[in-house]
This record gives sequence, structure tokens and C-alpha cells, in this order.
Amino acid sequence: IPQGDRFVRAGDWERGPMPLARKVSGARLGLVGMGRIGQAIAERAAAFGMSIAYTARTPRQGLAYRYLPTPQALAAEVDFLVVITPGGAATRGLIDAAVLRALGPQGYLVNVSRGSVVDQPALVAALRAGAIAGAALDVFADEPHVPAELREMPQVVLTPHIGSGTRQTREAMGQLVLDNLQAHFAGQPLLTPVAA
Repeated sequence: IPQGDRFVRAGDWERGPMPLARKVSGARLGLVGMGRIGQAIAERAAAFGMSIAYTARTPRQGLAYRYLPTPQALAAEVDFLVVITPGGAATRGLIDAAVLRALGPQGYLVNVSRGSVVDQPALVAALRAGAIAGAALDVFADEPHVPAELREMPQVVLTPHIGSGTRQTREAMGQLVLDNLQAHFAGQPLLTPVAA
């Protein structure tokens, strides 16, 4: 294969200065969590022709996506495993070494939920061993501290948790606060009450 003024063997291309990437169109997407954000991700993934499956505490009625009962069962069936479930005691370490092994050496983990949901030492070990192809993370177990091992791995993409960092989203968030305050002082039910 020509590369600049020299030729390289086909196998060397992937190890070169710009390794080949994995396309998402036509790939298999697994969502751990199928709430409002999980459904929005699924809708966008469908536009890429991805087959979509999910796991959650219970199957969601009215969805055309395939339900699998556990994260491990889901991971074994997908190319990309996107974690978008709430944090807390019930989901701590939900994505563990067994789930990562099931995802396999061609699979990618994307965590946009909470750092506590992924067993971070198991993730580092899986990445080091080539048990999974790579990871994209915008949350970490001990935020804001990101382990040096993850920062140094070329198959890992790290970003701050900035999904809501658009003018439109922040304006909508501010408007929701104002709408809740207005409802409260008018003696009406709150739009987004928080359990105490």
C-alpha cells in the first residue's frame, strides 16, 4: 500500500500513525439503561442502521428494540456497549470483568452514566489485556481524577462530562428552574419534583 514515498505492508497500516477506525453504521449497539436518554441514543443510532438491543431492570413496553435480561448477555451480542443507567448502590460495579469479557476483543465500551457503574480496575485490566478493543469515557470512579493508566492508553477516548454543554440545553435547564419556582409560588405541582 503506498504511504507517502514508501510502501507498507497491509498489516502495518493499522499500527501506523493513523490506525484504521471501526465504523458504526450497520454495527450492533447495546444500551445498558433505556430511559429517556437511552431512547434518544437508540433513535440516533437507528439512523446509522445499527441493530439495537438493551437491558434494564424490566423490559420497556412499546419499544421495537430487543431486550436482554443482563448486561453480560447484552455485551455478548453487541459491538458497542453504551452505559446510560443511573448511578447508586444498585448499579455500582454493574459493568464488571465478566461483562467486559463477554463484550470481547472487538467490542467497545462507552460510559456516559456514572463512574461508579463500571468496575474501573477491571476495565483497565481488560484494556491492557486486549480483552476489549477500546473505551470512551466521560465519567470516572474518582472524579475529577483520571487514572494515568487510562490517560496513557491509545485505545481510550476521555472527555469531561459535557453532553449538556450547549447554549440551548443550558437555557432549557435555566428555564426549567424558573418554571418550577413559578409553579411552587403559585401553589401548583412542580414540573420536576425531587424526592427528599
